[in-house]
Amino acid sequence: MNRDDEHIEEAPAGVPTPALWKQLESTYGPDLKIFKARFDTLVNPRTQQSMVRTVLETADWVNIVAVTKDGRYVLVRQYRFGPGRVTTEIPGGVIDPGEGHEEAARRELREETGYTSNKWTLLGWVEPNPAFHDNLCYHWLAEECEQTEQVELDPGEDIGVVALDEEALRREVREGRLRHSLALSGLSRVVDLWSRE
Repeated sequence: MNRDDEHIEEAPAGVPTPALWKQLESTYGPDLKIFKARFDTLVNPRTQQSMVRTVLETADWVNIVAVTKDGRYVLVRQYRFGPGRVTTEIPGGVIDPGEGHEEAARRELREETGYTSNKWTLLGWVEPNPAFHDNLCYHWLAEECEQTEQVELDPGEDIGVVALDEEALRREVREGRLRHSLALSGLSRVVDLWSRE
């Protein structure tokens, strides 16, 4: 798989770096729709003990920091099954098979919010949870956004769209309505979320 994370440089000299774990075998568990469970048998190089570790094979994700022409941030409000509540987030979703991450970002912004942009910048990518996920989340910045399309939600989505100025965005963070770690990671590359100015 040709992914951006294949080009990570080694740690500088003198930085303690554990050895890679030798993989002995992999077996698959159930396909759980949004990821596939894989059980890897690995050898801990420090103890030489063999251990089974769970990896959730997951498609890469994308999220979008969308800013309108008048400087407002486009956010989505939706029910999330994990915490069992409505959350405030930035638009985003799964990258479809064969789709590039910029293409997915443009599609997700349009489908979830009806906003489009002609000014896109890749902000970078993160590993959502490398303890057991194998995917990346790409952060994109869409500037000068305009609402030009109708929302096209998937059958499993029910989303409210709001565009907030910077202070209202910070208030969403301070008051705990916006606390999705990947949304905060993307937004923090563009705005100081914790400033009270």
